[in-house]
Amino acid sequence: MPVAIAAAVLYLQCVRDTEDILAPLRSGAKAALAGALARLERTPDADDVRRLLDGAYATPRAHVVGITGPPGVGKSTLLSALIQHWRAAGERVGVIAIDPSSRRTGGALLGDRARLVTDPADDGIFVRSMAARDRLGGLAELTLGAMVIMRALYDRVVIETVGVGQSETDVAGVADTVLFCVQPGSGDSLQFMKAGIVEIPHIVAVTKADLGTLAERARADVAGALSLGESGDGVWKPRVLAVSSQQRAGIAALAEAIDAHGAHLRQDGRLAQARHVQAQLWVEEAVRERFGRDGLRRAGDLALAPGASPFARIAQVAARLSAR
Repeated sequence: MPVAIAAAVLYLQCVRDTEDILAPLRSGAKAALAGALARLERTPDADDVRRLLDGAYATPRAHVVGITGPPGVGKSTLLSALIQHWRAAGERVGVIAIDPSSRRTGGALLGDRARLVTDPADDGIFVRSMAARDRLGGLAELTLGAMVIMRALYDRVVIETVGVGQSETDVAGVADTVLFCVQPGSGDSLQFMKAGIVEIPHIVAVTKADLGTLAERARADVAGALSLGESGDGVWKPRVLAVSSQQRAGIAALAEAIDAHGAHLRQDGRLAQARHVQAQLWVEEAVRERFGRDGLRRAGDLALAPGASPFARIAQVAARLSAR
């Protein structure tokens, strides 16, 4: 029996044996989580999958960090350094790595082992690669569901986008904190200023800081672009830091900046409000993808009550539109 199918069977058996649909996953067994995600990919509309998503959405735990930026900027190397930092502090980390797609199979072109340096025996780390397929926003179609499940289980969830440059704005709709990576001397800072990406990040990391003057120039360019544009939420001022993943320089400061933004979100109900706005957009996007613009029009009011599951709302609207 293939490993993915065996894991899915294990997961479903665990679900039948417990009243808490998340209990098998909270045990920390990687096979159970792998099975749940395999089930999500194969039958995303199944009743047990929706109940899992509803339960996970209602019990968020992790701070969700989105790491984005152009290809080759060093996102995976930086993420490996951050994972080591968080694991040294005892935090459990879940990673969703979005890969380019194979034209032949449609699957992820690169595996997580090639992208990240992690210890496979460490149960405190779970990495899942997903194929971007034909989506241009830097995310895979099922990133949202996987993120919600992992958000209920880990202390940190990181989404690393595929790296498609100026189209990578979807990550702002699923992450609490967006980290944008810029490589000095490559023109990234100019592209950053030209694109709508300038409005997305809460933190910018200039990679390869060991390049010295080039890195400082890129840091100054990005800081200038941020000062001219409308970025942040009007209270949080985006931070620009220089880091060197190879030399582990600036990693602690970057982790502190991520924590600072997380603390900012937890003040005055900002996190709950931001996540509710995201969930409302998830509902609208799901209806548009399934039923087109006409379906979105026919659906009418798609308002989501505070605290309500967007997945239950999507199922409700889809059932109503399909019956017509």
